[in-house]
Amino acid sequence: MKSFSICTVIGALMLAPAAWAGERTVTFAVDNMTCASCPYIVKTTMAAVPGVANVTVSFEAKTATVTFDDTKTNADAIAAASMNAGYPARPTQQGS
Repeated sequence: MKSFSICTVIGALMLAPAAWAGERTVTFAVDNMTCASCPYIVKTTMAAVPGVANVTVSFEAKTATVTFDDTKTNADAIAAASMNAGYPARPTQQGS
């Protein structure tokens, strides 16, 4: 009986980080998008960050909405990737 309790506790501890992990969506304001190719570059650059699941870029609104696994990356890393490609990005709206 004691070994069952110990196994249960160990199993719960192993799964605990997964319970805190989550998918987040952040909308970024993106500067320097001036032509039709820019959204493609922003999308490709942001999507290349490990943990990013989806990127939607609006040329008209000059925004990028990114869904990512917050155990693998964060908004700062995604913004840095965009900045490195010549498109400074800053979070404007953060979802769950």
